[in-house]
Amino acid sequence: MSTFTALDQACANAIRTLTLDAVQTANSGHPGMPLGMADVAWVLYSRFMRFSPKDPKWFNRDRFIVSAGHGSMLPYAILYLTGYEAMTLDEIKRFRQWGSLTPGHPENHLTPGIEVTTGPLGSGTANSVGMALAEAWLAARYNRPGFELIDHYTYAIVSDGDLQEGVSHEAASLAGHLGLGKLIWLYDDNAVTIDGPTALSFSEDVPKRFEAYGWHVQTVDAHDMSAVEVAIRAAQAVTDRPSLICCKSIIGKGMPTRQGTHKAHSDAPGWDEVKAAKLAFGTDPERTFYVPDEVLAAWREVGARAARAQAEWESCFERYAETYPALAHELRNAINGALPEGWHNALPTFDPADKPMATRAASGAVINALVERLPTLLGGSADLTPSNNTQPKGVQPLKKGDFSGRYIHYGVREHGMAGIMNGMALHGGILPYGGTFFCFSDFMRPALRLAALSHAHVIFVFTHDSVGLGEDGPTHQPIEQLASLRAMPNLLTLRPADANETAAAWKVAIEWKRGPVALLLSRQALPILPKKEGFERGAYIFHDVDNPKLLLVASGSEVSLALDAANALAQRGVPARVISMPSWELFDLQDEAYRSHVLPFDLPKLVIEAGVSQGWHKYTGPLVRFVTIEGRFGASAPYKDIFKHLGFTVERVVEEALALLSA
Repeated sequence: MSTFTALDQACANAIRTLTLDAVQTANSGHPGMPLGMADVAWVLYSRFMRFSPKDPKWFNRDRFIVSAGHGSMLPYAILYLTGYEAMTLDEIKRFRQWGSLTPGHPENHLTPGIEVTTGPLGSGTANSVGMALAEAWLAARYNRPGFELIDHYTYAIVSDGDLQEGVSHEAASLAGHLGLGKLIWLYDDNAVTIDGPTALSFSEDVPKRFEAYGWHVQTVDAHDMSAVEVAIRAAQAVTDRPSLICCKSIIGKGMPTRQGTHKAHSDAPGWDEVKAAKLAFGTDPERTFYVPDEVLAAWREVGARAARAQAEWESCFERYAETYPALAHELRNAINGALPEGWHNALPTFDPADKPMATRAASGAVINALVERLPTLLGGSADLTPSNNTQPKGVQPLKKGDFSGRYIHYGVREHGMAGIMNGMALHGGILPYGGTFFCFSDFMRPALRLAALSHAHVIFVFTHDSVGLGEDGPTHQPIEQLASLRAMPNLLTLRPADANETAAAWKVAIEWKRGPVALLLSRQALPILPKKEGFERGAYIFHDVDNPKLLLVASGSEVSLALDAANALAQRGVPARVISMPSWELFDLQDEAYRSHVLPFDLPKLVIEAGVSQGWHKYTGPLVRFVTIEGRFGASAPYKDIFKHLGFTVERVVEEALALLSA
């Protein structure tokens, strides 16, 4: 017999009425999913969710992700109803307006209680896998008998659209492979997308697909609260597999002329439709943004009851700290994002007398030196571990049933890897890094952009950073990717010139708190240059001369070429200063006096970089020439031949420098 009452239905309907009023007031939005999944959401929150409205960042809270981020009014309504201080009724009324906490799609850095930024379909699926993976890894590292400090579920509402996106396949496949038993997806199985019925383009058997991934799968009526509760409890009982609950729902439930059709998906339905739906829900059709007192009280009690779990957890943590003080100290640092004192003393220094070293190899040496000093540094690669040099020596990978390792084999899933790392970073307690070839950042771009938008502290390790990778040819050689990443707000891009700059780049990347970092590393060996100060400022004078006639400005592997060219120019009586410029973003943070000192406006500048010149004019002024790659892709050949044919030679640099000075 059902234990749900008319009050439970009224609580679910509160999500629906707030959604309809907000969407209609804004004259835009997506009411279909919140109306269709309101019953499921009430069951989840009233019977299962642990969270703290007074402390949205409580570490052991259950994570709730709405991957179908267009249905943002569902989480906004829940945040208001459960008592999150920042989510007032006025914010609901300002849905989709400038400066509100209720944008069209949820943004984690903007709205307290929103876990991840979603909207581009599929992204939240990968984020949820990352959060569940973070929970499993942290539990394996820090939990002890009697002290289950890390013990929460990750729930996600996913849509037909999410499950059509390729990244959801990547994420679900890895989640099944690893057996993430505390991951539960609530599939809004309404058989409708924007174009119309899903049958137009989507006929696969979703339950069988997920069974093949190794998931536990159930199907329920989304509007039968008792059935939903039973399904969630059954999912929680399965500890060695993630769970998919196919919730057969009616999109836009309650709207008399739109429910069950693609017209319910998006757009304001009109006040007549809103009023008719309210009548169907048993509420006053003339009152807007109205929640009956008994309904609001029931929701607030859910929030208060869930918050009591935090007090119990904090008491457990105090006892844990008495029993395991070192672990407790380490875990507190992890939760707070604090770095161990003196960690950077482990960074290696490389000797210029040693043989040349690829910066990808130098990066591997840095990772080996840091892995024990940074206990929550968790790495991986998208099936390019030997090429990316991302797995520390002696470190074991995570695997199903044993999450104690320090490395993740993501498989050939670049987009999924990036989305999963975003979820891990936003979960907290982990500093994730993951590697692939720089050219394949194109596969990851949606997740890269969301990392930047979300301010997620993820380190993306991109090796094979130029045509210098050689024989694999233009399919694998980045040309325009560097300019593309530099154009992305909130993304810190670092292209070190040698092994010592690589160590400096890792220091910056680990200490960076503003968002994601991209490390761009060479495949080919580069001379080890003398260690100098200034990397952290984005650009600095690497080689100085008296009364320079021009500046040779370069990044990455081309800095060594610039130094050789400066020597050749000196033999011709032309003094040239060499500027290493590994990061535009860091340079932009410096004051005007420093920027003018490093790049004086009136000195001619020759830019040397194995990529397009796009964007460089911001720093060069009018007296400039370029040794770059324009209007073509790379080629398949030994890298020295490629550089020769594309003009990355001392002779070409000298020629361009002299032409610049004679102009």
